[in-house]
Amino acid sequence: MTKFLLFVGHSTFNKKPNFASLDAYGELNRHNCSAMMTSKQKTEETISNDSQPKASNEALKFEEFRKEVLNDYRLAHLSRQMSVLARREVLNGKAKFGIFGDGKEVAQIAMAKQFRNGDWRSGYYRDQTFMLATGMTTPEKFFAMLYGETRTDLNPDNGGRSMNNHFGTRLIDTNNQWIDQTKSKNTSSDISPTAGQMPRLTGLALASKLYREQKELSELRQFSNNGNEVAFGTIGDASTSEGLFFETLNAASVLQIPMAVSVWDDGYGISVPVEKQTTKASISKALKGLEKGRRDQSGILIYEAFGWDYATLCQIYEDGIQKCRKDHVPVLFHIKELTQPTGHSTSGSHERYKSEERLKWEKEKDCLVQMRDWMLDKGLADESALDQVEEEARKEAVDAQKSTYAGYLAPIKQERQELIDIVELKHCICDAAREDEIKKIVSGLKNTVNLNRKEILSSARKILRHVCVSCDKPGGLKDSLRKWVHNYYESGKEKYNLFLYDESDKSPLKVAPVAPQYADDAPRVPGREIIRDNFNAVFANNPRVLTLGEDTGKLGGVNQTLEGLQSKYGEWRVRDTGIHEATIVGEGIGLALRGLRPIAEIQYFDYLLYTLHTLSDDLASTHYRTKGGQKAPVIVRTRGHRLEGIWHSGSPLSMVINSIRGIHVCVPRDMTRAAGMYNTILEGEDPALVIEPLNGYRIREKQPSNWGEFRIPLGIPEIITEGTDVTLVTYGSCVRIAADAISQLNDAGISVELIDIQTLLPFDTQGIILESLKKTNRIVFFDEDVPGGATAYMMQKVIEEQGGFYYLDHKPVTITAKDHRPAYGTDGDYFSNPNAEDVYDAVYAIMGEAYPDKFSSIY
Repeated sequence: MTKFLLFVGHSTFNKKPNFASLDAYGELNRHNCSAMMTSKQKTEETISNDSQPKASNEALKFEEFRKEVLNDYRLAHLSRQMSVLARREVLNGKAKFGIFGDGKEVAQIAMAKQFRNGDWRSGYYRDQTFMLATGMTTPEKFFAMLYGETRTDLNPDNGGRSMNNHFGTRLIDTNNQWIDQTKSKNTSSDISPTAGQMPRLTGLALASKLYREQKELSELRQFSNNGNEVAFGTIGDASTSEGLFFETLNAASVLQIPMAVSVWDDGYGISVPVEKQTTKASISKALKGLEKGRRDQSGILIYEAFGWDYATLCQIYEDGIQKCRKDHVPVLFHIKELTQPTGHSTSGSHERYKSEERLKWEKEKDCLVQMRDWMLDKGLADESALDQVEEEARKEAVDAQKSTYAGYLAPIKQERQELIDIVELKHCICDAAREDEIKKIVSGLKNTVNLNRKEILSSARKILRHVCVSCDKPGGLKDSLRKWVHNYYESGKEKYNLFLYDESDKSPLKVAPVAPQYADDAPRVPGREIIRDNFNAVFANNPRVLTLGEDTGKLGGVNQTLEGLQSKYGEWRVRDTGIHEATIVGEGIGLALRGLRPIAEIQYFDYLLYTLHTLSDDLASTHYRTKGGQKAPVIVRTRGHRLEGIWHSGSPLSMVINSIRGIHVCVPRDMTRAAGMYNTILEGEDPALVIEPLNGYRIREKQPSNWGEFRIPLGIPEIITEGTDVTLVTYGSCVRIAADAISQLNDAGISVELIDIQTLLPFDTQGIILESLKKTNRIVFFDEDVPGGATAYMMQKVIEEQGGFYYLDHKPVTITAKDHRPAYGTDGDYFSNPNAEDVYDAVYAIMGEAYPDKFSSIY
């Protein structure tokens, strides 16, 4: 016979009594509710209530229990009403799009009871009930997010940067300091891509393990309470088909970390039924091979329950989370037979693909219907009491929606009126045709049904087209409108454009450069030793720094740049991982959110593509999409350029830099530059990607003496050789090739100024390349990316943004690899990638056009 466990002890959810053991088919009364307390709870009650009559104590306990269940029921209905109202707001045009958590209310309330201060959530866009139940959101914040409210005091989750139900608590205070995460309930910022929330979940849970086991982290008390935190993950059942889900579960099974994943299974992935999504039509059955037995050292615990079964849900979450928290064992909760009363989202109707029988079943199995029937059956309330609870919940949702929309609209109405006043209070008069057009635009703006800032600014810009010359004078309409449009654009930057990077004093761009220092007798050592010895100094001085990746630990990295560091600093700080690149980056994100400074290593640049969705969708947008409320200062370390074959010598820089705006991209030419960039980035709090040049590990460099202290500035190119005829702009491994070509060009009497940009993001923040172009009036951009790739990016920056066009005596030239991936071997490389002869010929040809008599054609 099915058992419901109802614990009558202390609840971490709302400090009310939880639930105790009860037969599902038995009679609920004051006697058996009290009788099923645990022995510890009974002892506590004996101590505190030994002077009270037993019957009175039992009655009190039952009443507290009944009140909590009724409150849970009210909360579930409040969340449901919010979904219904929000859907209506989208369909009537007041909001843009809606996706909601209806049908999952009861399960999320049961889960929320186990969520404590210090815990973390990495979830998806159907968790509104959980967020309500934990106090991490309110109905007002929910509707503010729906409308796209940009004020973070009203919409702290995303400040209007993401759509509704994309939650994220603020981790950074108004002084740009990390909050005390142990005193708050925390949720990492949600993203839309299916299963995209999973990789970072691994890092959030791993942080608890590190804080518990690494003694040197014990001082970081604002980030952990001895590692007792659980990382809660949520995901829709269909999204478990994604590789990211399996990567994450496998990594967590190996690591044995306090990660609790809830799979909300409503039987469909939009219109595709679970039978076509998942092996055996059950993710818990499909994962049986990962299930942890009593003697297993790895694996996960698996629980199953129905999403409408309130009592069993409370039981399994209490049991599973206790084990997860205490023993650091990952747990999976497969919550089945959930429903979607309002459909997948506002963009479609589930009636189109569900049968009448299925729709009827969903109405009967609706978790709110089932909970109501259960409460009536157990005598917890009568019909009229439950009707009253439902009506109170409906009214609270309606009041929140109305007040929030009015508050959202008020400043926008005021902005509209400011524009109308400027136009209608003008003193000049345009011709009749222009006046008519202006009046039409103003009338349309006044009568806009669903007002927004786009309509206001668009109207202002259109009006400017029709204002005549007679109004174009100081203080006139055109002058006033120009200023108004400019100011409106500026106010829009704060609302919609800023915070791509950290703009505070903790920006790595504000870190003062420190030059490498050298002893008089400094030896020249292989580049790999420069990186190794600098990391050694970094690890010794900063216990928050750790690195993880494939072969980084015992082997010391494939190029020995971490040689001996694992034995010195331990396997958790210099850690080997499995081959799961996306989760390596995800671990870095989670660890960084929890105050650590991870260096996530991807073995080769080509394999960075496995991580591109996580880098682009999650890491690159974290600071932006939270409007500065969260930051994840991860360093992603890799190596690339000119090894062998298609998958070990690629340089898809344009693909990367155009996908990960929000992450600094460093392309050092040697290992001293790379080490200095790591030092700079670690002084700031932005994420960064560092691509070390593969051919630099064996090349000898002069050994610095100020390990861990010298800092290479980001965004400032270095002029390596000065010249007067042509400016040659490049980076990374191409610098050495360019230098070879320049020495040959010098023999031909051509003076080339060689500039190493050092970083692609940011790019030449001081206009150094432009100043060189002013001198030479000719420019060449050179790299190993495909045609139209990073060279085109550099050219746009210099010629268009910096205004280099005005100083050209010759069209700008790009030197790139071929369209295809590099072929194998020395000859394949030579015919695929640009070489010194290509650089020589390109520069020589430019000079030949200017001075044909001096530089006659070679070919």
